[in-house]
This record gives sequence, structure tokens and C-alpha cells, in this order.
Amino acid sequence: MDDDLFNADDEPEDLTGLGPGLHPVESEFIDRSTMAERNQPLAARMRPRVLDEYVGQRHILGEGKLLRRAVEADRFTSLIFYGPPGVGKTSLAELIAQRTESRFVNLSGVESNVAEIRQAVEAARSILRTQKRVTTLFVDEIHRFNKAQQDVLLPHIERGTVRFIGATTHNPFFYINSPLVSRSQVFQLEPLEEEDLAQLLQSAISDPKRGFGKLTLTVTDEAARHLVRMCDGDARKMLTSFELAVLTTDPDEETGEILIDLEVAEDSIQRKTIVYDADGDAHYDTISAFIKSMRGSDPDAALYWLAKMLHAGEDIRFIARRIVIAASEDVGMADSNALRVAVSAQQAVEFIGMPEARIPLAHATVYIATAPKSNRAYVAIDRALKDVAEGRTLAVPAHLRTKTRKKLALEGGAATEEDTHYRYSHDFDGAFVPQSYLPEGRVYYEPGDQGMEKRVAERIDYWRAQFQAQQSGKKGES
Repeated sequence: MDDDLFNADDEPEDLTGLGPGLHPVESEFIDRSTMAERNQPLAARMRPRVLDEYVGQRHILGEGKLLRRAVEADRFTSLIFYGPPGVGKTSLAELIAQRTESRFVNLSGVESNVAEIRQAVEAARSILRTQKRVTTLFVDEIHRFNKAQQDVLLPHIERGTVRFIGATTHNPFFYINSPLVSRSQVFQLEPLEEEDLAQLLQSAISDPKRGFGKLTLTVTDEAARHLVRMCDGDARKMLTSFELAVLTTDPDEETGEILIDLEVAEDSIQRKTIVYDADGDAHYDTISAFIKSMRGSDPDAALYWLAKMLHAGEDIRFIARRIVIAASEDVGMADSNALRVAVSAQQAVEFIGMPEARIPLAHATVYIATAPKSNRAYVAIDRALKDVAEGRTLAVPAHLRTKTRKKLALEGGAATEEDTHYRYSHDFDGAFVPQSYLPEGRVYYEPGDQGMEKRVAERIDYWRAQFQAQQSGKKGES
């Protein structure tokens, strides 16, 4: 829409009843477009109109950054933007098309089909041939396209018929066909910073054309901070909640002022939006942070990530399983009681459910985070598995076999009585007798010095010394 039509410095007389600045000859067209704009949600009206108005994503759009350079030089073919909702993926695609003076066509991965894709490509081919103008084909929610639909795009991208930009909330390396990803530059968009959201909110408050600048509107600092903080980096959520607050708050009868205070802001947004997809990046990133916080002995961080998962509705059995794994993988022999606590929490979760399940989950989380750590048992089994998978399979020593197998070995002359003689540990002091249980003397478990494992290390050192002394004695006798 032409902004000159709304220039307050040169307003003609209103002859149409449509409002100041509208000429009679333009009334039909402008009335329709104006009404369409007025009916748009605030979040749509506040979309950036030029690239310089775009806020956030400085890691890819800042001065000298790769995407900024590619757009300014008009040197790119295919792009994929992925990130959570409300961070500006669609707006960025539109602005890139505008900056490169290309024709913009928007398709939806939810609504569009192969016929529409082919129709859009054919139109792009015709315009490129007749007008020498490139088409930017934007596909929102590209991960919703099946493999066949995605494959339809490939030859046209290869030929340069269209410039492709895809947007997705799912990791493209898992949800988009490899050939399409390999032909595209992938950029990850992050949740907006609070300063970016505050800037957007201020624009919505003060802009007289797209926002609420024509109203007598007061937004308290506390209300603004609440809206910015509770939307969790989602600009659309913040602007939608703010619009709801403004449109449902009665103005003061005397002054006409609309006051948005903390109470109104809390009522408009009610529950904080958590960027959390049960099968997407947020799910995996959060559980990763949770596990690493327990491993890193930070109970506060672990509790925060646990709370985020519980708030977002994560499967409590999944959380409990990860705690059980951490108890053995990261605490292990340093405190074997950790596994008992974790398993007990897992059983309690199954028994009582939410919301009370948060309590045993927190109990187990804090126990794991504050316990001494050792991954030696975990490392040991992986070493042994590697040997079994890659090396020569070792035969069971004759003295460790079953009675039947010992008898066969004796009768066949494959072993002597001495070879098959097994010494029962409990017949000896300390329930230990030096004897070989594994050929070639391999060592997998090397205990550390944390927690209870320090005492385990002392016992193992003593046993290994006894075995080495016995072996040395045998060599001396021979």
C-alpha cells in the first residue's frame, strides 16, 4: 500500500466518508485494501517492510555475516531456515525476495500439493523467459511435504528456474530429503532476545499505521517486561497477547486512556509458552542439557531443565529412564546407591503419576547431580564389547567350564586334571584365591578414586597383586 496516501501533511477533504487522505476516484480499491489490512492480526501488520527493520538473528544477518553478504550480493540459490515458531522465518524470506527484486511465491507444506508446485514452477519459467525476472519460491513448513513432493523441486532448483527458500521448525537434516538439503544452505534461526522483543513491542505501541499509535495507550514497564519474558522468544505470541490485551481492555471513560498494567498482561498471556516439540530439537536439546547438568554436578541447572520438561508436558517415564541411565553411566561405582535411588524414583513415577511424580524425580535428580562420579564401569563394558566385536573370540578356560565340558576335555586329551581344577573362592581366606578367569590377562575395568570406588580400587589392586605374585611364583618353579 502506498504510504503517501496517508501523508498527514497533505490531507485532502474527506468526500467519501472513508477517512482523511482518500480520493474519491480511489475509494473502491483503497477501501478494500484498507479493510483487509485492518482485519490482519497485529503480528501480521508488524512484519518488517525492509531488511533494516528486521530484528534478531544477528549471527546470520549482522554486518559481514554470510547470509547478509549473500543477499546483498544477490548470490544465492537455495536456502533453508529452521528454528522455533515466531522468530521471523517467513518475514526473512519475503525481505530477501524484496531485496533481490525477485518475484515472491508462497506455498504451504500443509496445504499445497504437487500440482500447485508444478503450476508455480511453470509460471516462474514463463516469467523468467519473458520478463527476465527470477522467482523466489518459498515453502513454509517444508518438512510437511512428503518425499515425492520434495523431489519435484529438485530439477527446477538445479536448472535455476526458481530460487528456493524453505522454512521448518524441524531439523532439516532429519526431516527433509538429503538431495534437497545438499543443494541448500541451511541457516538456524534462534529464539528472539528480550531486547529484540522489547523493540518490537515498542513499535507496536507507537506505530500509528500498523500498531496502536493512534490510541491513548499506556503500557507499564512491568507489563511490558512480562509480555517479553513470557513469550519465550516468540514474537508472534507476544504481539498476539498484547493485541488481545489492548482490544479487550475498556478505555477510561473520562480520558479515553487504555491502561495495560501487569494484571492485564498476565491475564492476556496467562501461561508461559515453552518452545518444546516432543519429537524435535527442543526435546533432544533439553534432555541433553539435563543429563549433562547431572553429570557436571550442578543440581540447580539439572532441576531447571527438569522443570522445563515437566512444564512442557514431557513424558515422565522418559525422564525417569534417563535418570536411571545416568545413575550407572555417570555415577556408577562411585556410589552404587545412586542406581537404587534412580530405580526407586522410576517405580514411584509409574505408581503415582503427575503432579506428585515431580517430587521423586527431583529427589533422584539431586542425588545423581550431587553424588561422586565415575564412568569407569561404563567405559569398561564398551572396551570389552569392542574386543568381542573386533578381536578373536576367546575360549572359556578349561577350569571354568561345566562339569560335562571338563569331562569331555579330559577324555579327549585336550586338558589335564590341573587344567580343569577350579578352586572355590569361599574355601579361602577373604573369599579370594588367585586364579585366571580370562586368557591373555586383559584389563577392562580400571577403578577411579571418587567416592566408594576408591575402596573398590584398593581391593582390586590387592587381588591383582596376589595374582601377579602367584604367576611369578609359577614362572620361578618352571
